[in-house]
Amino acid sequence: MVDERSPVEPSVAERFPAEPSVEERPQVEPSVGEHSVGELVHRATEQLSQLVRQELTLAKMELTEKGRRMGRGGEMLGAAGALGYVGLIVLAGAAAAALALVLPVWASALIIAGLLFVIAGVLALVGRAQLRRGAHPMPEEMLGSVRADVEAIKERAHHR
Repeated sequence: MVDERSPVEPSVAERFPAEPSVEERPQVEPSVGEHSVGELVHRATEQLSQLVRQELTLAKMELTEKGRRMGRGGEMLGAAGALGYVGLIVLAGAAAAALALVLPVWASALIIAGLLFVIAGVLALVGRAQLRRGAHPMPEEMLGSVRADVEAIKERAHHR
C-alpha cells in the first residue's frame, strides 16, 4: 500500500499551527488598573534603585578600565624615562670621550659633569617656580560658589 502524502512534506496544519483563542491564552500580567497606587510607587522605587545600582556598576567598570589604561601608560612613561636617563649617561660619556681627544680625560669629564649640573639647576628652578604657582590645592572657585549658595539660602531663610 502506498501513502498518498509524501513522508518528506509536512501538512499545512503541521507547518502553521493554529493560535489559541483569546480565552485560552494565559494572562501574563494583570492590567495597571488592578494595582494600587502604593504598589505602583513601590515598583517604581525598586526599578529606580535598580537603575541607579546598574549605573553605578557601569561607572565603576568604566573607571576600572580607564585606571588600568592609565596605569599601563604610566608604566610605559616610567620605562621611557629610565631609558632616557641611561641614554643621557651614555651621551655624557661620549661627550667626555670626545673632549678627551683635545683635553685630559679628567678635564673633559669635569666639564661635562659641570654642564649637566647647570642644566639640572635650571630645571630645578623652573620646576620650583611652577610648584609655587599652584601652591594651594584647594578648589577656590568651588569653595566660593558653595559660600555664595550658603549665603543665598541664609538670605531666603531670613525673609520668610
